[in-house]
Amino acid sequence: MPRSFPWRFLPFCSLHRLAAAAGLVAAVLPAGAATSWPKPTLAEQSGYLRTGRYEEVERLCAAWQQAQPKAVRCIRFGQTPEGRPMLALAISQSGALTPEAARQRGLPVVLIQSGIHAGEIDGKDAGFQVLREVLDGQAAPGALKHAVWLFVPVFNIDGHERFGAWNRPNQRGPEEMGWRTTGQNHNLNRDYLKADAPEMQAMLGLVRDWDPLATVDLHVTDGAKFEHDVAVMVEPVNAGDEALRSVGRAWRDGVIADLAQQGSLPLPFYPSFEVEDDPASGVRDSVSPPRFSTGYFLLRNRLAMLVETHSWKDYPTRVRVMRNTIVSVLARIAEHGQAWLKIAHEADERAAKLAGQPVPLDYAATDKARIVPFRGYAYTRTPSDISGALMTRYDENKPEVWQLPLYDEVLPKTVVNAPGAGYLVPAAWAATVARWLDLHGVRYQRLPAGWAEAPTSTWRSEQPKFEATSSEGRQRLSAPGARRSEARSLPPGSLFVPIAQPAARLAIALLEPQAPDGLLGWGVFNNAFEHKEYMEPYVAEEVARAQLAADPALAQAFQQKLANDPAFAASPQARLDFFYRRHSSWDERYGLYPVLRVDQPPPAAKL
Repeated sequence: MPRSFPWRFLPFCSLHRLAAAAGLVAAVLPAGAATSWPKPTLAEQSGYLRTGRYEEVERLCAAWQQAQPKAVRCIRFGQTPEGRPMLALAISQSGALTPEAARQRGLPVVLIQSGIHAGEIDGKDAGFQVLREVLDGQAAPGALKHAVWLFVPVFNIDGHERFGAWNRPNQRGPEEMGWRTTGQNHNLNRDYLKADAPEMQAMLGLVRDWDPLATVDLHVTDGAKFEHDVAVMVEPVNAGDEALRSVGRAWRDGVIADLAQQGSLPLPFYPSFEVEDDPASGVRDSVSPPRFSTGYFLLRNRLAMLVETHSWKDYPTRVRVMRNTIVSVLARIAEHGQAWLKIAHEADERAAKLAGQPVPLDYAATDKARIVPFRGYAYTRTPSDISGALMTRYDENKPEVWQLPLYDEVLPKTVVNAPGAGYLVPAAWAATVARWLDLHGVRYQRLPAGWAEAPTSTWRSEQPKFEATSSEGRQRLSAPGARRSEARSLPPGSLFVPIAQPAARLAIALLEPQAPDGLLGWGVFNNAFEHKEYMEPYVAEEVARAQLAADPALAQAFQQKLANDPAFAASPQARLDFFYRRHSSWDERYGLYPVLRVDQPPPAAKL
């Protein structure tokens, strides 16, 4: 721990106990040390063996504002389902403690959030330590004169208060911690784009207000045992705006270099093995879909960093490493943030010009691997007489270097061309879709007079597939299909979502039918893919005979399908549907995705 560890806030008799617990060296108390700071956290007082309850966050948020009103503002930005206040601290020595002031002064805002998984709480205790150190000038001196730090100590607050000693069985310390999911059992780190949880809706409001240049999401890994103590992943690096990718790489590599200089063993990828619990299988890198923070913010043309300390390091070590990470983040945003902010705003302008351009919806690593040294431990993989499976057993007394296959050539997987003008949402679905557009700040217009015979591109699916089990409280849907040009009339109250806007990537991620975390995939439009009307079999028989008698070509097509498609031939329902689908009573909207693309704007659109 650096010299800035706040020993001066502790009784002298506690120093040696805490130093031993945290593996630290006591510092000499500076002469004339400030006495106006809020009291230390429970983590500090316990030598980082314990962590406080949420009451401590509420108390410290108010106390910091009272103690440093020109540098700290305590913000309530929402309320959890169990009635707890959602709190953030706006911290800056520039005097810019509101979104308006930050924008007016052109200051970069960095949002650092902890406890989205509330058992992984290193960032809360590290953040309060850094807060004191930065304002005291002992860490990243002067950084907050050039930036605004928006600190959310706990995102998943109701989960945080589900306190217990074994809530993270794959993690060493603290003695007790919170729970992974919310009071409604939402995993907030699967909720960025679909935003079902009230907590996520509140967070998106905070993001819309402050428009942070960079968001840092603080976690703790699960997984294998090894020597590396932290992983730092950033996007855009493999995805998103090209110019922002170079910024993302510079930010990631700079923070990793800072951590390495301080004795850490940082990784630029998440250390999750291809085959669970088998280090020899290697690691496959990726771009997270936008249900995750790092996959979401690139759609806003902003930076996101995922920090994962290693769960098998003890809590004092993890907090120290997280503290160093936060300090590095703040220092680098202060140094480069205004230049990076200019590039982000230029990315907004480029996004507004995506019409007709190819846009990846998801990414995947190729099978091209390179071998990298990885600091692990000696291990064996032997059959277990309990599970019957191969079980890995690590010997932490025997460090060794693994030669690890790393699959890190990440390329676009599914690519679509952005629509020439935008998307149309029929009035019947307008309120449903507008909810998500509003949450994410995607601009749209309501058509006051409708649009007759609009020249649209539709998506129709012949074989929609509903997942058998729910995921995050929703029944997911895949609807493979094809596009076709159709003239369709839209009534007044329908929505037009222009592609010519900074949030174009968000609109595409929400509204394209093939998007992995789009509204279709999360089951918002399931009703459109359920067949509600039907034809009685005896009626279908009569219809079929009439069609066969009137259309020899149809009769020939029917016989060919019987001969060439055994599954069709064996299914009475499929055979009758062959004719029912050609009857005027067939529901032409069945399988029609109720979001249309257009290459020209509505006649009355104001772009």
